[in-house]
Amino acid sequence: MENLEQVHLQVKEIFYPPEDIKKECIVQDYESMYKKSIENPEEFWSEVASQLHWFQKWDKVLEWNFPYAKWFVNGKTNITYNCLDANIEKGRRNKVAYISVDEEGNEKKLTYGELLEQVNRLANGLKSLGVSKGDRVSIYMPNTVEAVISMLACARIGAIHSVVFAGFSEGALKLRINDAKAKVVITATYTKRRGKKIPLLPIVKEAIYDLDFVKNVIVWDRDRELEESEFSKKFVSFEELIKTSSPYFNPEVMDSEDPLFILYTSGTTGKPKGVLHTVGGYMVNTYLTTKTVFNIKEDTVYWCTADIGWITGHSYIVYGPLLNGTTIVMMEGVPVYPHPGIWWEYVDKYRVNVFYTAPTAIRMLMRFGDEIPAKYDLSSLKILGSVGEPINPEAWLWYYKNIGRGKAVVVDTWWQTETGAHMITTLPCYPAKPGKAGKPLFGVVPDIVDKEGNSLPPNTIGHLVIKKPWPSMLRTCWGEPERYEKYWKEIPGNVYSAGDLATIDEDGYIMILGRADDVLSVAGHRIGNAEVESAIIEHPAVAEAAVIGKPNEIKGESIKAFVVLKEGYTPSAELVEEIKETVKEVLGAIAVPDEIEFVDKLPKTRSGKIMRRVLRAKELGQELGDISTLED
Repeated sequence: MENLEQVHLQVKEIFYPPEDIKKECIVQDYESMYKKSIENPEEFWSEVASQLHWFQKWDKVLEWNFPYAKWFVNGKTNITYNCLDANIEKGRRNKVAYISVDEEGNEKKLTYGELLEQVNRLANGLKSLGVSKGDRVSIYMPNTVEAVISMLACARIGAIHSVVFAGFSEGALKLRINDAKAKVVITATYTKRRGKKIPLLPIVKEAIYDLDFVKNVIVWDRDRELEESEFSKKFVSFEELIKTSSPYFNPEVMDSEDPLFILYTSGTTGKPKGVLHTVGGYMVNTYLTTKTVFNIKEDTVYWCTADIGWITGHSYIVYGPLLNGTTIVMMEGVPVYPHPGIWWEYVDKYRVNVFYTAPTAIRMLMRFGDEIPAKYDLSSLKILGSVGEPINPEAWLWYYKNIGRGKAVVVDTWWQTETGAHMITTLPCYPAKPGKAGKPLFGVVPDIVDKEGNSLPPNTIGHLVIKKPWPSMLRTCWGEPERYEKYWKEIPGNVYSAGDLATIDEDGYIMILGRADDVLSVAGHRIGNAEVESAIIEHPAVAEAAVIGKPNEIKGESIKAFVVLKEGYTPSAELVEEIKETVKEVLGAIAVPDEIEFVDKLPKTRSGKIMRRVLRAKELGQELGDISTLED
C-alpha cells in the first residue's frame, strides 16, 4: 500500500449559478439523472440514442467483453445524417451552421443547407477518386470550414478520417500518414498564424514523397496561385472537385461499431498512438455532452477556440455542436493577433453565448491585464468552458470575473482523446468550485485509487480510474491492440487508467492534479505539479508557471520552477523571494521551490498543454523523446 498523501491545494470558495441560467438549464436535477445513468444504463442510453436518427435500431445497448466494448450493437446510422440532413428536416436549412473567421476578420458563413451541399459534393469527389468505406484519408488543413467539410465528407462515405494538426512538421505528418496508410491526403496551400502565411502543400509533398499508397492529394488553393500544371493526376483541386460534383449523395449506412476516425495522440515515448473511435457510441455521447454541459438552445451561438486537429475540435467544433443544430464560430489564427482583444471583439460582434477555451490561453490573456476585456460588451456570454489541462483557481477566477463578469457559469471539463467526450465537469445547474473539475457525467463511474486499485478516502491523492465502459470510449489503438489493452491493465481491478492524479472531496467534486508522471516527491511527500504551479500563479506578477522535480540526495527531489511574468514586471531577487513566500502561504513550506528561473515562454504542445518533460530533459541533459507535438 502506498503512503496516503493529502491534497495540499485547498479550494474554499463556492460559486452558485445565476438564477436566470439555472432556470433554463437542460439538466435541472443532476443527481437523479446521474443515478439513473449508473443504475439503469441500458435504459438511459437507449433514451438518449433514440433522440437521433438510425436507419436500423440496435439489438443491444452494450456488449462488454473486457477490455473490449460494443455499443448499440447492430444499430445502423450515419453521423453526418444526424449532423446535416436531420437538421434540415427540423427546419434549419437556412440557419447559419458556421461562421468561419480569420485573424483579419474575413468571414465566411455557411448555412446547414449549404454545408450539406458542399459535403455531398466533396463526398462525390472522393468517390470519383476511388475512396470507399474503410479507406483512410489524412486531413492536414487550416482551422477553417473547409476542414470541417473534409471531415464530414469522409464520414458521409464511411472513409476513416485522420486529421493532423496543420502545424506539424513533415516528419510528424509522414509518420501519421504512413501509419494509417492513407489513400488520399486533403490539404491547403497555406494556413495563417500571426498574420503570416505558413505553407502546407510543400510539407505534404515532402511527407508523401516515397509513400506509394497515397493515390491523390486534394489541394485547397486558397489564393488561386497554383499553375494548372501543378495539378496532375495525383494533385487534385479542392474547388474543382466540389464544383464539378453533384450536390446529392446518399450517406453510407454505417454499423454503430464501424470506425469513424483515427486521431494520433503523442506518447511520452515511442511513436504516437492512433486512437480509434467508432460511429454510434461516439455520436450519442458527443451529442449528449454538448447539449447538457453547454446548455444548447435553438438560438445558441457557440464558439470553441480549439483546432480541428485535436479531439476538442473533433468533438466540440464539429460533431457535438452539429448534432445539436447550433451556430458555431470558428477562428483561424492565434488569440493575441492582430491585438490581444481579438477574441473578445468576436464574442461581442457575434453575440457568443458559449465560449470554450484552454487554461493556457486564459493565462496568456491574463498577462495583458483586465482593461482589455473591459473594452468589449461580453454580456451575451452565459457559459465559459475550460479544456485541455486543469485550470488553476487564479485563472478560473479571472475568467469568471473579467470575461463572465460574474453573470456566466464556468464549466471545467476533464476528458481525453481516448474518452472521446466530456467525462467530469461542473454542470451549469449546480455550484462550481474553482480549481475542481466537478462531478462525473452521465454513465461515468470514476474512482480515486492507489497503485493496487484500492479506493482511497476523500481528499487523498491517487490515480484516476473509470470503472465501467462508456459509449464514446476508444475502441483500440490503430494496429496496436496491446497499447489499447494497457489502458485497462495498468491498475488492477478491470478499470480504465486515465494516467492522471486526482482527488475527490466530501461533496463528490473531483480535482485533477495533472499527469501521474508529473508528480513531485519531496521529503517523502507527493505533491502534484499543478498544485505548486497554481500556488505560484497566485502571485500578482505571475502569468504562467511550470515546475519540475530534480534529483536531490537529501529530499529525494527538489523543486525547480520556470516562471513567465505578466506584462510590466521584471525579474528580480526580491520577486523570487515574494513568489516563494506566496507558495509557502498557499501550500506550506514543503512545496516552496528551491530554484526559480524566469523565462519568456514555456514549452507547450500545440493544444496548449505544458510539456514539463521537455523542461526536465533539458535541465537534466536527457533525451527529449517524441516532441512532434511541441509547438515551438
